[in-house]
Amino acid sequence: MTNSENVLNEKLKKIESEALAKFQACQTSKDLYDSKVYFLGKSGVFTEIMKEMSTLPKEQKPLFGKAVNEVKQALEVAYSQVEVALKRAEAESRMDDEKIDLTLPGFDEVTGHQHPVTLVIHEIFSIMERLGYAVRQGPLIEKDYYNFEALNIPADHPARDMQDTFFIDKTHVLRTHTSPIQIHSLEGERPPLRIIGTGAVFRCDSDISHLPHFHQIEGMCVDQKVSMADLKGTISFFVREFFGTGLKTRFRPSFFPFTEPSAEVDCTCPICKGKGCSLCKQSGWIEIGGCGLINPKVFEHANVKYPEWQGFAFGFGIERMAIIKYGIDDIRLFPENDLRFLSQF
Repeated sequence: MTNSENVLNEKLKKIESEALAKFQACQTSKDLYDSKVYFLGKSGVFTEIMKEMSTLPKEQKPLFGKAVNEVKQALEVAYSQVEVALKRAEAESRMDDEKIDLTLPGFDEVTGHQHPVTLVIHEIFSIMERLGYAVRQGPLIEKDYYNFEALNIPADHPARDMQDTFFIDKTHVLRTHTSPIQIHSLEGERPPLRIIGTGAVFRCDSDISHLPHFHQIEGMCVDQKVSMADLKGTISFFVREFFGTGLKTRFRPSFFPFTEPSAEVDCTCPICKGKGCSLCKQSGWIEIGGCGLINPKVFEHANVKYPEWQGFAFGFGIERMAIIKYGIDDIRLFPENDLRFLSQF
């Protein structure tokens, strides 16, 4: 055995003993892995010693290479054994640290709540279903014809002004009210009809009492004998069921192109019961929507024979109904999705 081979064999034994001692001394899996990389990695100690084989005679290189591989295999076995023991110890330590104390109070979970707009819509549906009304919906992007002309709103009507309406193109708009649902129902179904329609509507308006995107609910009754008395009775019943018994309603003459005669509907302020408060501006009354008998021209556009068939219609703003019912002081709270606001409902 040459002097060079003796030197390399001594180095190999020293590396083996150092690696075994290092493995056994490791306290964590990460330390163990780092030690393995130091000794057995691509740039580790064994790679360096293999480079020194070039100094050995040709016949001694295979013998030394075999010795190196045997030491590496022994270290791999030692590494695996220590790794298993360390991972078991670490798992047991985690289990001790993560024990659940069942005597501790539970964590409060933040739960979702139905939006007040949704609550109002469902309650209105529930009330009107008892009167035989069925739910209908329509498209948010509406043809100009259904949003205006079929509802007796001519081309020069102020409601067509750009400051009120979002125009998609020359023939389509974001619907400004839910009244087009009436026309779709009259065209697609045969009277008698009792429908209640709801959904989002859009107008170019935004302040403390108006939103550019809000919700409406639309009611329509079509039958062979329908009068203003039927309309008043229906709305009075709804007001008592929605806001509470003991409230009165009143009807003030107004104008809507799609109804004739038309009226604005007020009810006794549900908050102060008519005594006067900030919500009703000390009047004791609060406006809730508009209504009237369906204009014969609307029937004409929908190809429904008048006066064989007659009807009434009414519409309420959902956010406004929620403001009145719950005493909300700012309509801009509705689209913010603030949990502090929504959790109250």
